[in-house]
Amino acid sequence: MNITITQLEYVVSVNKYRNFAKAAARCYITQPTLSMQIKKLEQQLGILIFDRSRKPVKPTKLGEKVIAQAIKSLESLSKIQEIIQDSKGEIAGGLRIGVIPTLAPYLLPRFVTKLVKKYPKTQLIIEELLSDQILDRLDNDHLDIGIMVPPVSSMFKSIPLFREEFMLYFSSNHKLKSKKEIAVKDLDTNDMWLLKEGHCFRDQVELICGKELEQQTTRSIQFESGSLETLKNIIDHKVGFTLLPQLATVGWSVKEKQRLRRFTGEKPVREVCLVLHRGFLKEGLIKVLTEEIIASLPREIAKGASGNLVKWKPKSDTTAKK
Repeated sequence: MNITITQLEYVVSVNKYRNFAKAAARCYITQPTLSMQIKKLEQQLGILIFDRSRKPVKPTKLGEKVIAQAIKSLESLSKIQEIIQDSKGEIAGGLRIGVIPTLAPYLLPRFVTKLVKKYPKTQLIIEELLSDQILDRLDNDHLDIGIMVPPVSSMFKSIPLFREEFMLYFSSNHKLKSKKEIAVKDLDTNDMWLLKEGHCFRDQVELICGKELEQQTTRSIQFESGSLETLKNIIDHKVGFTLLPQLATVGWSVKEKQRLRRFTGEKPVREVCLVLHRGFLKEGLIKVLTEEIIASLPREIAKGASGNLVKWKPKSDTTAKK
């Protein structure tokens, strides 16, 4: 039996798009060519891989097993190519990266363009995802790397990148705005605006404040956001405050910085890491990615930043973090 790599790629593509025409377009071939190759493979195997009577196309039960093995076989071939590239010291290939939402808008613009310009044979495929989504996709080999905040299970390897402080941002008329530095005991959490449940940045804020922060029912406006920028804009026009990661405040105007405060004493900080499977290859790409991220950081955020590292642990009743 002579099964080709091309046939396996076509099968995986049809399974992904559940449509022969779309799969053919993504493989840059005509639909008749793709259909013929899959039909030939089915004849060799003596089974139907896809039920073509269904719309969208659906794998048969045996077809699902064939597709799963095809994916593993293609991944194994890809790893062989990675080994050869690393042995030659060649910085090339693709990286599928997941980044948490409280990092993505502030970190990615600092390094992605420079990295691909410096290493033109690389390709970055980046998704903004919650922490548990990143870990799930790493586990299922749908991502290569996560840029996120630990802890993670022992099956993953963490490479520290930097630490950043938690900063306080107040409305222009807030009673604490007159203080230079603020202690946790000074905070009235009734005035706090939060990221919604499911973001581990919220859980880290709860850890800093020493209690869970329930949605406030005494407000005339009750709102929880998935975006730090939305919270900041609300505070710009309303009463209250929020906590922000330090990187989100870099490059702010003098007017904005006037409402920004640090915690007094030892500063709570979070550690940002690259997270990957322990058996992951592409060592050359990982090295340059790490170097480019660290080199892109502003002067005020150092890898060894002083402060208390917030030891965050996921809640058992949530399915996604960050």
